Amino acid sequence: MGQAGSQAAERGHSAAKPIGMLVAAVGVVYGDIGTSPLYTLKEVFSGGYGVQVNHDGVFGILALILWSLIWVVSIKYVLFILRADNQGEGGIMALTALARRAASPYPRLRSLLVILGLIGASLFYGDSMITPAISVLSAVEGLELAFSGLERWVVPLALIVLVALFLIQRRGTATLGKLFGPIMVLWFVVLAVLGIHGIYQHPEVLNALNPIWGVRFFVSHPGMGVAILGAVVLALTGAEALYADMGHFGRKPIARAWFLLVLPALVLNYFGQGALLLGDPAAARNPFYLLAPDWALIPLVGLATLATVIASQAVISGAFSLTRQAIQLGYIPRMHIQHTSSDEQGQIYIGAVNWSLMVGVILLVLGFESSGALASAYGVAVTGTMLITSILVTAVMLLLWKWPPVLAVPVLIGFLLVDGLFFAANVPKIVQGGAFPVLAGIVLFVLMTTWRRGKQLLVGRLDESALPLPLFISSIRVQPPHRVQGTAVFLTARPDAVPHALLHNLLHNQVLHEQVVLLTVVNEDSPRVPADRRFEVDTYGEGFFRVILHFGFMDEPDVPEALKLCHLDDLDFNPMRTTYFLSRETVIATKPVGMARWREALFAFMLKNANGNLRFFKLPVNRVIELGTQVEM
Repeated sequence: MGQAGSQAAERGHSAAKPIGMLVAAVGVVYGDIGTSPLYTLKEVFSGGYGVQVNHDGVFGILALILWSLIWVVSIKYVLFILRADNQGEGGIMALTALARRAASPYPRLRSLLVILGLIGASLFYGDSMITPAISVLSAVEGLELAFSGLERWVVPLALIVLVALFLIQRRGTATLGKLFGPIMVLWFVVLAVLGIHGIYQHPEVLNALNPIWGVRFFVSHPGMGVAILGAVVLALTGAEALYADMGHFGRKPIARAWFLLVLPALVLNYFGQGALLLGDPAAARNPFYLLAPDWALIPLVGLATLATVIASQAVISGAFSLTRQAIQLGYIPRMHIQHTSSDEQGQIYIGAVNWSLMVGVILLVLGFESSGALASAYGVAVTGTMLITSILVTAVMLLLWKWPPVLAVPVLIGFLLVDGLFFAANVPKIVQGGAFPVLAGIVLFVLMTTWRRGKQLLVGRLDESALPLPLFISSIRVQPPHRVQGTAVFLTARPDAVPHALLHNLLHNQVLHEQVVLLTVVNEDSPRVPADRRFEVDTYGEGFFRVILHFGFMDEPDVPEALKLCHLDDLDFNPMRTTYFLSRETVIATKPVGMARWREALFAFMLKNANGNLRFFKLPVNRVIELGTQVEM
């Protein structure tokens, strides 16, 4: 079950102290799900679902929340999904790469799984917009209880907090990250204390630990039973973060933090809110804040705001990491990736993603204006991603791990059934405002598939006019061109064909360098490639070499640094004697052949604005020559 990758990940994190890793995991991984008590029960009982604030209603909802946390988070994600690691890395794109490898003998199944993975990744971006909006809004709304007349200031204050959050992203989370863990530990302790205080007032609420109450709720409310899952799922938001952030901490710290602190604190707080509702049904308007004594309300609002900012930070950082993985796997155009820490490779900043998320979040806050309205639109994206994760892990368990079907199928059916129910319950939200993350996901899916297909067509068109390398070498033996000193490195996607940049250089400059290297960069579906498997070198004679560099989707593609590993007597990569030749293609959309005309135009626009090979591969600016060519598609 992926033990080799898991063990490697654990060894990679073994240098850190277990307590420190646990606290850090609490700060980064559990911010989203940890702030769900702010709005979950409030939405259930005052969100228009028709659930009565009485003995049966409270017990039924608490049982559904508790056993959803146990089944979906504890069993599915912590005990199973976290083991589906790709050499220690997690997340929907890492799982897609793993599923693609598992289904390699079955091309149609492999294509289907990749499409599902791209849909899941697209929905994750939609979720990344809603999570900061609903979390910060729900925290700031606590001020309405403390001060009358502040209702009209909730949206402006939430926007100020959110805009400030996006503005500081460029500075990175290295410093803030040290504070995340202790603050979130304090948050979960406060959740537990508030919950114990409420339970002490009405201890009979503990009867809801019995799952029979959840079953009874479904039986008593057959129509409402499935629909209410659309609100219950709010308690599960952030479950994907457990998997996505596994590469930062390893499986064990995440699992220990969940079982030792996060799960007990969440359950206590939900049951404390339920106990409050048993004694005061009117508290349904905001059971989280009304659970606290009056004197603690203002400090609690401040702590909740900090917790929601941390939760939002985790989602934004996850979007950055997912984008980098998608770029390396070839599904998104190259973007400028800025490293914000000299020590932690995972701390990155991608401006285009940051500002796009900020615009989306601002539009959501201005459009919905309250956490209750946002909650009615929340759930479609996250449950869609959860369902796709279950489908992908099914392929991995059966095809890659070779689990006996008699053991795997019942468990997987349980995962798919529960995720399917949650997804079905949230589908009606599409017409209630949930269309926003769905539309954002559709746009991103079209962009990713257009980029992937466009690159395939572009390579195919270039291949049509490509000159085979052996034929070219034979021709220069007959008519040797003038050779100049130094090494010329030509980046090409096809190592067995002559790059267009080489032909243009020979045609216009009438010279070849003493050493000609045809360099191909291959992105693997594993997170990292060891140094001893970084490169392959073949010698063709006449000063021609083929070099293939391998990078994982979490590696930094630093070509000059990687070429230093090529220790061959015949090859000299002296920085002052090496010139890099790049080919820049300009696509001209023509009559539809491989793609629709509008998709060809879209691909041409994306290609024009993509981050070039120069910056992406960290090539020295003063040693690069670009030669352009036009390609009709």
